[in-house]
Amino acid sequence: MRRLLPVLAAFLAPAVICAAPSAVELWNGHDLAGWSFVTSPAVDIATVCHATPDGALAAAGRPIGYLLAGPDTYTNFKLHVEWRWPEKPGNGGVLVHISSGPKDRQWPLCFQIQLKVHRAGDILPMAGATCAEQSPPGAAQVDKIGVDAEKSAGAWNTCDIVCRDGTIECSVNGVPQNRVTRCAPAAGQVGFQFEGAPFELRNVALTPLP
Repeated sequence: MRRLLPVLAAFLAPAVICAAPSAVELWNGHDLAGWSFVTSPAVDIATVCHATPDGALAAAGRPIGYLLAGPDTYTNFKLHVEWRWPEKPGNGGVLVHISSGPKDRQWPLCFQIQLKVHRAGDILPMAGATCAEQSPPGAAQVDKIGVDAEKSAGAWNTCDIVCRDGTIECSVNGVPQNRVTRCAPAAGQVGFQFEGAPFELRNVALTPLP
């Protein structure tokens, strides 16, 4: 009987359930609290971004620079972003692992997941960032390997990015597009690139990964 007591105790003990990490809404849908805009010379973020009546973040696209979606840094995470071009499609991108900057013209040390029309899913190591897939070493872009999945102008697109232990994977509208490994840097802030064309964002959510 004594031998059974520890077994019974373990069996009867309440189960420990580990809750899944919850998503962090980086864009709250109504104001720019915590966000900043980096350009030179500096401008007030409120002059280039605003919340729309339906809760999207509208970005003017000019002057050229980048948004920081808060001050926090992240290493392993899933990032969900929805974007659209309300006018003529143009150039922009999601920035991850932002570590310092600006260094290269207006851009920080980071990786850009391209949202440029017809190129969404390319991955650009910026301002000295590196990954194993650059060919030749130091190349400015790692072309997507997935088929084009972008929607027409005015329609909302989704971009899903997984960053884990120095690997970045991305998909557009549910279609896998690219994967790069041995990324340096492998942690940093999250942001968005301005490069001339107005665009809108919504449902910007980050889920930490163990």
